[in-house]
Amino acid sequence: MKTIPLKTRRFRSVFTGLMTLSLALAVQYPAYSSGPPTGMQPASISTCHDTIHSIQVSKSQSSKKNKIRLYPDARQQVLFFSAGGEERKVYQLYLFDMDGRLVNQASIRSRETTVLANITEGNYLFEVFTDDERIENGHLAVR
Repeated sequence: MKTIPLKTRRFRSVFTGLMTLSLALAVQYPAYSSGPPTGMQPASISTCHDTIHSIQVSKSQSSKKNKIRLYPDARQQVLFFSAGGEERKVYQLYLFDMDGRLVNQASIRSRETTVLANITEGNYLFEVFTDDERIENGHLAVR
């Protein structure tokens, strides 16, 4: 029996693990790799392609008392709205198109986060209020 040095055994173990991970990803995300033959893919996986947007947020006015965050997810598909500040405060986010029409709105309490989905491409203005006072505003671009 031939002994395999520790480094080679470790390499084979890592290599086998990476190959298993690669195959698992190919089955889960067939659009991003050649993956296994079509007959081997689970029927529940959708192969449609979503348009990946770029979401950019720029603030004109920021609050020093309240920590308001507007940020996209890693895939740039949705926008998160979170607030931190005094307990029990309610924060309202209003999203307007460039014609001044209200497109979306969200209401959260301090230390909560909500998701704004299905935002179409375009430029938007946003305002954040608490206690009938505007504490932040800015511009949002979805491309």
